[in-house]
Amino acid sequence: MKKIFLALALVASLQVANAQIKSDADIQKAIDKAAATANDAKKGAKPATWIKLGQAYMNAYSNPTANITQGIDKATFALMAGEKPSSVETVELDGQTYEKQVLSHANVYFNQAGQLVMSEVTKPSFAGDALAKAAEAYVTAFQKGAKVKDVDAALQKIITSYYTDAVAAYTLGNMPKASQLFGNAADLSMTEPCTRIDTNAVYNTAYTALAAGDYSRAKDYYNKCLGLGYTSEGSLYASLSSIALAEGDTLSGKNYLVDGLKAYPGNSAILTNLINLYISLKEDPKTIVSLLDEAKEQMPDNASLYYVEGNILVGVKDYDGALSAYRKASEIDPKYEWGYYGEGALWYQKAVDAQEVANSLPYNEYKKYDEKMAELTECLKQAVAPFEKCYEISADEAVKTAAADNLKRIYFALRNDGDEYKAGYEKYNALLGGE
Repeated sequence: MKKIFLALALVASLQVANAQIKSDADIQKAIDKAAATANDAKKGAKPATWIKLGQAYMNAYSNPTANITQGIDKATFALMAGEKPSSVETVELDGQTYEKQVLSHANVYFNQAGQLVMSEVTKPSFAGDALAKAAEAYVTAFQKGAKVKDVDAALQKIITSYYTDAVAAYTLGNMPKASQLFGNAADLSMTEPCTRIDTNAVYNTAYTALAAGDYSRAKDYYNKCLGLGYTSEGSLYASLSSIALAEGDTLSGKNYLVDGLKAYPGNSAILTNLINLYISLKEDPKTIVSLLDEAKEQMPDNASLYYVEGNILVGVKDYDGALSAYRKASEIDPKYEWGYYGEGALWYQKAVDAQEVANSLPYNEYKKYDEKMAELTECLKQAVAPFEKCYEISADEAVKTAAADNLKRIYFALRNDGDEYKAGYEKYNALLGGE
C-alpha cells in the first residue's frame, strides 16, 4: 500500500496539546447552545452566529484528541496525555512496525523511533459527522455575509482534518473509509467559498475506491480529475483503463491507454499496459509506434518520444528499428541519458539472446555455438560506449547506478579480452562497493 503516499503529499497536522478532554456532555451542551442561537430568527441572521456554531462542531471533532500532538516522543506524550493507556501492543501496518496505545477516546501509534505518527478516534464526542456539520455552518455564515477569507480558512482546516483522517484509514487498511474521507475533503474543496480545489484529495478518492473494488466511485472521481486537468503524470489513464477492462469494456480500456500514451508518451505504466493489451487481443504491438507520430509532429525535438518508440520495438524484437530510435533520441538531445541507456540495454539484451541460443544448441553444433558466443562478445562490447556515456552525463543517481551496474557485469564478462575491460570491471566494482 505504500504507493499512495507518493501521490498524497501527506500533510503534517500538528495540534497544540495544551487542552484537556472535556466531557461529552459539556461538548453537546455547547453545540446545543450554539444551535439554539442559530435557530433564533434575529440572531440567526448574523454570520458570527453560524461561525460560532461551526466552531462548536470543530471543538467536538477535536475533543477526543485534544491532548495528542503528532511528532512528539513517547516520554513527552506520557506527561501530556493525562491518562495511562489501557493496553499497549505492537502492530504491523503497511509493512511498518508501530506501538499502539489504547486510550479512553483514541488509539495512538508510535513509530520505531518512538514518535507519535498517527491517532485514531474510537470514541467521538459527537455522534454524527462533526466536520460535515461544521462545514455546513461555515457555508451558511458565508451565505449570510461572512468574508470569504474567514470562511475559507475555516473550511481549509476541515479539509485538512478529513484528509488526515483519510490517511490514517488508508494506513489501517480500511479502503472504503479512506475513500469516503478523501471524498469528503475533495467535495468540500469544490464547494463555494473554498478558494482552491484539493486535486490530491480528488485523485486519492478514486485511488482508494479502486483499491476497495468500487469501480463506479473510482471512475467518477478519476473523471473529475480529468476535468480538473489532474492526471498524476498520466497514471490516471492506466487506472481508468484497468477499470474499463475489469468491467468488460475492452474498447474503452484500449482508448484510455491510447489517449494516455499520446499525452504522456514517457509513462511506462501506460506503455506496458498497452503492449500487454495488444498482445492479449492478438494485435501487433508494433502498430503502437504509429500512435507516437502525432506527438512527434507536435514535438519534433522531444527525444523521449524516440526512446519510447525504441522500447516498443525492443518488445517485439525489432532491434534494428529500436537502435535507430534510440540513436535518434541521442541525436536530438545529446544530454538525454535515456537514449544512451536504451541503446546499451538493447545490446545487452542481444547478448542475452545469443547466450540463450548458444545454451540451447546440441553438443555437436560447436561451430554454431562458437558463432553465437562471438556474437555475444561483440554485443557486450557494443553496449560499453552507450552505457559509459549514460553514466557520464546523467545527474540522476538511480540512472547512474543502473548504468554502472550494467557496466560492471559487462566488464566482468569481458575481463579476459583486454586490460581495458579488466580495469573497467575493477573501477565499477569498487564504485558499487564490491569486493
